[in-house]
Amino acid sequence: MKILTNWLRTYVPNIPADDHQLAEDLTLRGIAVEGVHDLGPNNGHLFEMDITTNRVDAMNHYGIAREAATIYNLPLLPFHTALPPAQPAATPFPVRIEAPTLCGRFTAQVLRNVTIAPSTGLVSQYFNLLGQKQISNAVDASNFILLGMGHPTHAFDLDKLEGGIVVRLAHKGEKIKLLDGTERTLEPDDLVVADEVKALALAGVMGGWDSMITPETRNILVEAAWFDPATIRRSSRRHGLHTDASHRFERGGDFNAAPIANALVSQLILASGGHPEGELIDLILPQVAAKTANRPAITLSVAQVQRHLGTTLADTPTQSALTPELIHQYLTALGCSLTAAQAASSPGPSATFAAQLPSWRLDLEREIDLIEEVARVYGYNRFANTLPTPGIVIAHPTAAPEAAVRTRLLTLGFSESISSTFASQLDSDLFATAGQGTIPLENPLSEEASLLRPSLVPGMVTMLAHNLNRDVKDVRLFEQGQIFTGTTHAVIESAQLSLGLTGAVPATPLHSATDAPIFELKGVIESLLALFAPADVTFTPEAPAWLQPGRSATALLNGTPIAHFGELTQAETNKRKLRQPIFLAQVDLATLYSLPLKQVTARDLSRFQAVERDFSFTFPDTMQWHTVATAIRALDIPELQRLNPVEIFRDPKGKSVPPAHYALLLRCVFQSTERTLNEEELTTWWTNIIATLTSLGGTIRA
Repeated sequence: MKILTNWLRTYVPNIPADDHQLAEDLTLRGIAVEGVHDLGPNNGHLFEMDITTNRVDAMNHYGIAREAATIYNLPLLPFHTALPPAQPAATPFPVRIEAPTLCGRFTAQVLRNVTIAPSTGLVSQYFNLLGQKQISNAVDASNFILLGMGHPTHAFDLDKLEGGIVVRLAHKGEKIKLLDGTERTLEPDDLVVADEVKALALAGVMGGWDSMITPETRNILVEAAWFDPATIRRSSRRHGLHTDASHRFERGGDFNAAPIANALVSQLILASGGHPEGELIDLILPQVAAKTANRPAITLSVAQVQRHLGTTLADTPTQSALTPELIHQYLTALGCSLTAAQAASSPGPSATFAAQLPSWRLDLEREIDLIEEVARVYGYNRFANTLPTPGIVIAHPTAAPEAAVRTRLLTLGFSESISSTFASQLDSDLFATAGQGTIPLENPLSEEASLLRPSLVPGMVTMLAHNLNRDVKDVRLFEQGQIFTGTTHAVIESAQLSLGLTGAVPATPLHSATDAPIFELKGVIESLLALFAPADVTFTPEAPAWLQPGRSATALLNGTPIAHFGELTQAETNKRKLRQPIFLAQVDLATLYSLPLKQVTARDLSRFQAVERDFSFTFPDTMQWHTVATAIRALDIPELQRLNPVEIFRDPKGKSVPPAHYALLLRCVFQSTERTLNEEELTTWWTNIIATLTSLGGTIRA
């Protein structure tokens, strides 16, 4: 946004810094000035500013002036809102709010016998410097006050109104022609300012054509209100209208600014002639005021300020520079009303304040927010570079396992990714676990982001598709994150891991190229589980509906599902127009993190020679490797160091291997740390292994 330094200085005279120093000081306090442009003699400079979305209070000249006044400890001049003497009204102008939760405050002022003319004076001068389009004194007055103090207003041609003002929800299919000349069809959750017959404006977004100010206008109704941010955001997005008013309202306007803005606009209009009629109409909904302007005070401890912010460059050996007096000065200048709860009796670090929050700072909610304000105004560059005191910083309980999982996956060739926390209803229906419930958003940005994600898989599918659509064909991604289940009143967060793989995976002696990606995911899951305390890990071919039957499986930890993995169903692959198969896995980290990490141990290498022995058997397709390995390990041969499947072979013609069977080449490695193995004990072990494999239904191959 654009800020004129001359305009800013009318609110804070005698700023000791020049415009360039002022820009630097504001930037160091988080009010970023990205450009300073000289406007010529006596015109000051133009600041190009980047104001973050949470600081709607600073999206105007008065808000920036408040920051400057706080930095330099100068008074901020108040607004003078007195109007010329009003002529009495026969009856008060009727205003009715029929959507009380969506319009918490509505002010209206009737102006009679006004003169519509081009703007002059400071309005014209400042608009010329800003490059702002000028329309008429009445319209420009509204824009001028918006830029000056930040609250949107609107002026209606009073003679075009039929009855009083009604703030209500639109009727289904109701139409309105807006000031941009377009006709819009309204939805039942659009908030409108209407008269008794028709909608006059899309509330908080744009005024209507039928009641706009024209050169023939003689009587005006000036309106300033507070509207629900979510409602304005929804209407703005639905109708594709992003205006200066909606930009501010949807970020949370100042509840107490409406009467001030109304009076300031009325002053500018009446400067060209006319008079007010009746007193200002100001309707206030107490329940909305309690959530905005009248929020409960926050307790602020000086000790907590000093503890969180640490050492400053101005500290002395006995005292922090962040004194109660300085904290009081900063927060009072920002608009907080501080009451000393213990400061009088305890002037040191034990002092405590009760801070009443300003109506224009809805981003302040907790004590830590006020502490951040103190740090911001004091200047981050004025804090010493110090390390945290030992014992203050405590690692999160899941920090170590998270790091171990991340390191293992990076080592295995996966790249970490982050997806959206939101998901669509369609994705949730497909990927969510049945019976766990989903969490809808009250004010979703779109249908594609209408729920908190109940699974990480939709985000992983989207990221894989994003890569494939940009001709990146070999992708391995992982994401650690939270999923959300339950109800809106009881949200359950759970740590999950998703894996995504697509692209060429070389064939191995055990698996074909077609099957290799599935078994790579299986190996990754086994590798992750191996990081944790020993547990019984088995696999079952059953899997969720989003995985292709016969090409997916579920990993069980002590008999409980811990992970699902496999190929995305062909139907979903076609639906999402994916160019090649993708393979996915979802791991329940919450359950995994309940196990302790294995401790890394080291042992001496054996000085004695190892002995390898291969066993070639034929098994039915129903025989799983887990069963084979478990049976051999149950023989309890301490010298059996490794047990690996070397090759799996199937004969499609059924000659060398019968149909529905496979040939397994199994390699056992025996080694002792104490002695050389002799032939007699080796023969005994081999005989026992052959007997065990035969008892499992295996047939030894010649």
